[in-house]
Amino acid sequence: MRRAVIVDGVRSPFGKGRPGGALHGLHPVDLLAQCLSALADRTGIDPVSVEDVITGCVIQAGEQAGNIGRQAVLAAGWPDSVPAVSLDRKCGSAQQAIDFAACGIIAGAYDVVVAAGVEMMSTVPAKANRLGRDNMGTALADRYPDGLVHQGVSAELIAARRGISRDSMDRFALRSHQLAAAQPAPGLVPVQVEDRVVDGDEGVRADSTLERLASLPPAFHSPDMAERFPHIDWQVTAGTSSQVSDGACALLLMEEGRARALGLRPRARVTHFAVAGDDPLFMLTAIVPATRKLLERAGLGIADIDVFEVNEAFASVVLDWLAATGADPARVNRMGGAIAIGHPVGASGGRLFLNCLAGLEATGGRYGLVTMCESGGMANATLIERCEE
Repeated sequence: MRRAVIVDGVRSPFGKGRPGGALHGLHPVDLLAQCLSALADRTGIDPVSVEDVITGCVIQAGEQAGNIGRQAVLAAGWPDSVPAVSLDRKCGSAQQAIDFAACGIIAGAYDVVVAAGVEMMSTVPAKANRLGRDNMGTALADRYPDGLVHQGVSAELIAARRGISRDSMDRFALRSHQLAAAQPAPGLVPVQVEDRVVDGDEGVRADSTLERLASLPPAFHSPDMAERFPHIDWQVTAGTSSQVSDGACALLLMEEGRARALGLRPRARVTHFAVAGDDPLFMLTAIVPATRKLLERAGLGIADIDVFEVNEAFASVVLDWLAATGADPARVNRMGGAIAIGHPVGASGGRLFLNCLAGLEATGGRYGLVTMCESGGMANATLIERCEE
């Protein structure tokens, strides 16, 4: 029986995704190349043995066009023989890269594969390929005649439907900053940006307070949305939303027997996978059916999971997931999440897995579950099992 394992992984610091951010000015190819080099150094793997580099990247335009995974392989100085592919499953792109890598190993297509992700949102902003009503196509526009909405409005719709209060969202955001500030970031490696070395996440605010968060105005209110959705109280702020960020990640996955034969210690097996779709108007709720589908496939209950990583696209998204699943909040995002750390959309999945691995190892837990909401009303969910020594 072939088993897919995560040997190790790295990620860059996450910088603010705007001009003047810590990583702004670094080409995304060079950012990902630095992560690939750091992964090879950290694991000792010979890049010539890597059979594919599966790379998540959402906005494949401008500097991120042209199969950025392959460009980064070459920029890292890896052999010409190492292929790469770039994929887009929105915010779940790096998680999907990990899932595809593990599936390929289990199926026998690979023994050694790197799953990676990159997004330079300060250089290639989300609007570079935003789907507006004018380019939806006739059939899609006919299906949704009132149009779909910005994710922030979806977060408001979720909060209104679930009855999630402003105070609970502010408290959740504060927790994210406090947890992220209290411990080292798993897998983080410094990167060179011109003549500077960046070695920490830029968005984490150790001095954040509930009073400061409570003072922030609603971020997504507009007259036309208020008219369309009169039941919304407009409570979601910049402080309870994930941060637009720059960042990259790279994880080494191998067939377990191959890893052990090379003297490498697997950290976790990647055992089960699920993807799900849900209402694209609410957009961010598919993590609930994805989680349920995953647990059913694995024959597990929510109480069997020791560590959860649920992407903090917005506080209301995670609070809604908690209410729907009954998961123990103390097991969720134990090291903070995207509200504090940032959300470079093509790379965030790698950060979630690194945090999940670290959480399992710190607690001695067996099972970890990673899930990520995605634009268009989709979600990924993945189960990992910690390897014993």
